[in-house]
Amino acid sequence: MSVLIAAGLTLREAARRRVVWALAVLTVALLTLSGWGFSRLAGLDTEFGDLTSGQARMVASQLLNLVMFGLSLIAALGTAFLAGPTLAGDIESGMALSMLARPVRRSAVLLGKWLGLVAFGSGYVAVAGLAQFLVVRWAVGYWPPDPAAGLALLAGQTVVLLTLALLLSSVISPMASGVVAVGLFGATWVAGVVGGVGQALGNEGVERVGTVSRVLLPTDGLWRGAMHAFQDPSVLSAFDVAAEGFPFLSEAPLTVAYLLWAAVWVAMVWGLTALVFNRRDI
Repeated sequence: MSVLIAAGLTLREAARRRVVWALAVLTVALLTLSGWGFSRLAGLDTEFGDLTSGQARMVASQLLNLVMFGLSLIAALGTAFLAGPTLAGDIESGMALSMLARPVRRSAVLLGKWLGLVAFGSGYVAVAGLAQFLVVRWAVGYWPPDPAAGLALLAGQTVVLLTLALLLSSVISPMASGVVAVGLFGATWVAGVVGGVGQALGNEGVERVGTVSRVLLPTDGLWRGAMHAFQDPSVLSAFDVAAEGFPFLSEAPLTVAYLLWAAVWVAMVWGLTALVFNRRDI
């Protein structure tokens, strides 16, 4: 019961923060701009003539991956800066001391806060992602082949990042934990792009940069799985070079082994957070 209470309190606290308003404004702006951009695709005049409906759908598939990356970045910013004050903020304000004065285990409070953040982040990804799909469907008639799996992977990416932010917030300040988490998110994505270029060029050393980064922090790996679920399957045949050399194209879905590793990674980082939180003076 204490876990559910902590989860509910975390959701209510998150809803009151200004970060939520920033998320809403950024999301509406992204949906508006993408809606205008996608609506210009059909019948677009190029040097090769007007785009056909099929060509427009193919371009829309790639632009959707680009826009969904923007959406994932907004989710990353929001969840990281919401997760940051969850532990460090409660400890600094003295709220944690009042909660833990009762016969409640610290691990139960931590689990409740984590579940509340997971519910918030996953709910945001589901609502905002579905809204984006509807915008693209209205503009060019394109619907991703596996939207549910793609959104689930984006939600998983959010869970990975907020779990990391919780760990960081148990040892450093709330603001610093959010900045570091988002910085690592961006660095991992860049490393993934570099690794993709290395694969396209046949350079195993450079390719290994992306492989190692996806193991250390699974956000980029989950993102690439989501891209594969969103893109039109015919897009791959249109590229003469390796798809991994293009940052918004994914050659294959994620393996079961990698999905299991992402789950194990979350469990290990959560366990480390619980260990640090249990030993911290409040």
